[in-house]
This record gives sequence, C-alpha cells and structure tokens, in this order.
Amino acid sequence: MQRTPRPVVHYIFDCLRNLLVGFALIALSGCQDSVTQLSEGIQGQTFRGSYPIKIVCTTGQVAEMLTRIGGEYVKVDALMGPGVDPHLYRPIASDVGKLNDADAIFYNGLHLEGRMTEMFVQMARQKGTFAVTEGIVERNDSRLREPPEFAGHYDPHLWHDVALWADCTNDVAEMLAEFDPTHAEDYRANAAEYAAELRELDSYCRTEIAQIPADRRVLVTAHDAFGYFGKAYGLEVFGLKGISTEDEIDLAHQEEIQKMLVERKVPAVFVESAVAPRTVRALVEPCKAAGHDLKVPEEELYADALGPAGTEDSTYAGMIRHNVLTIVNALSP
Repeated sequence: MQRTPRPVVHYIFDCLRNLLVGFALIALSGCQDSVTQLSEGIQGQTFRGSYPIKIVCTTGQVAEMLTRIGGEYVKVDALMGPGVDPHLYRPIASDVGKLNDADAIFYNGLHLEGRMTEMFVQMARQKGTFAVTEGIVERNDSRLREPPEFAGHYDPHLWHDVALWADCTNDVAEMLAEFDPTHAEDYRANAAEYAAELRELDSYCRTEIAQIPADRRVLVTAHDAFGYFGKAYGLEVFGLKGISTEDEIDLAHQEEIQKMLVERKVPAVFVESAVAPRTVRALVEPCKAAGHDLKVPEEELYADALGPAGTEDSTYAGMIRHNVLTIVNALSP
C-alpha cells in the first residue's frame, strides 16, 4: 500500500522530541540507586525492592494481563487509556517519570508502540523491560502474520486471536518468575487460571462467529487490525489503511473495497474506537450510488484499546465479546 510521505517538518519535530525525552531519561535515571544501574543483564535482574512491584504497561490489554498474573504482588499502571491509539501515541513528561519510577516495564512489542521503541531501549539499561509477545516470536509461532505491506515485521495486533494471547500468559509468568523468583509459583498458577478463562473465550468466539453465513463473513474496518481475528475465526478481513493507523488511505484500494462490497452485497462495515469514523463512513455513499445499501453499526469495534472505564468493555474479555456481538449482529441476516 502506498503511503504519502510525511512533511520534513514532522520528522524534525519528532527528532527534537525524541532528543528531549532522551535527555529527560538520562537525567532521571541518574537519580536511581547505583545498585540498580549496575545490576547485571537487566532482563535477568532480580527484584530486591519492597512489594507491591511497581509495573508500568503500555496498553490496557497488557496491563490487565500483568494485573491478573502478578496478583497481590504487583501494582500496575497503564500509560494508554481507552480510545488511545498506540500507533500514534507520543510519550509526555509524566510518562517518562512513571517509566523511570517503575520497577519493571511491560509492553506489547512487534512495533505496536512504534514511537516509544527508543525509549524502551534506553530504559532496558536500567530495569527489566519486557515485550509480552517475545516468546511467540522466539518460537516462530505459525500463527504470526507478516502482511506484504508490513514486510520484515509481524502484525502486532495478536490479542485479537484469543488463543494466541492466552499463550502469551505463560511467557509473562516466566518473565515475572525470573524477575521475582520468590513468588514464581504464584505467577505460574495465576497465569494458568487466566489462560483457562481465555481459552473459554476463544471457544465463545468460534461458536458465535459460526452463526454468520459463510458468504457474509467479510469484515471491513478502518485499518488492518483484525487480521488475527479473521484468521482465527474464519472471516475475510479488509482494512482501508494498513497495519498502522498512521498509514494513508490508498484511493485505488478504497475503490477496490467499494466494488467488492457492492458485488458481494456485504451488509455492513465497521468503525473503530481509535480511528476517525469518516474513514469508514466514506464508503457508504459510493455504495449507495451503485445500488447497495451499506450499513455502519452504531457500535464501534475496539481494535487497539479497551472500552471505556467502568464498563464491561473495559476488560479484555469484555472488549472481545463486544466486538464479536457487534460483528455477528451486523453481518447476520
């Protein structure tokens, strides 16, 4: 997919911002205890502080996993709240402070948090910094997606395959067990319990999606975030943008999707919570002009972030169930 080059001034701004963040990290890290700074291997560092362990995570999905697995021994803080797009997220000064004060950092990885990658590299020199997807990659899991437009990198949205996300729980438990050996067995037991719940959720997804007639299992969204979902549960998935919401829409690609929607009489397309709805709604009028009444459900899909705080959708299971029900209701006769 073609991408429109970003103005040079944007690159200059990003470079200056990254330099400032880097200086802030150096200044803040200089205040840390020298024992922490000199600890060996960092990734294999053993926790020696007081409980609960202060853990900072990037997304809500990762934060929930660490909360469930860490249990009473951790205090988890998420940088990105509901409706926040991790592809475009820019860390602010308070984020640097939280990361610096944390005992450990957990993030999705696979370039989901693209603009924070350099920050994690710097923080890994002072403390345990872990990507929850690391084990899946190291095992070369066959379920990993490497779309052509993202050549050389895997699709980072793997939480949409619930069984795949469940497998990450064991890896996270081992990361915590290495970091805090004292409670290793507790972490493993918590991970097993959480993984069992997720496998039940995976079964629910398969059962519900199977209700959609085969010729209607077509999922069109703003960007290509649901590839794992489609692969796991049997839907064809089309994104107007690429893997990142930062990608520009290719007009030729949009016209191809419009033609497909009309020819196959796909009943609905879906808006995402972290992407402007106009991206998807722009499909409605061209399809209507071609004689096809295309619907856009009022309920948004949660692609990159959990639902609003205080709702059932604010949990990982709630997010997945919300998406499944929204898709089934819109695509079923």
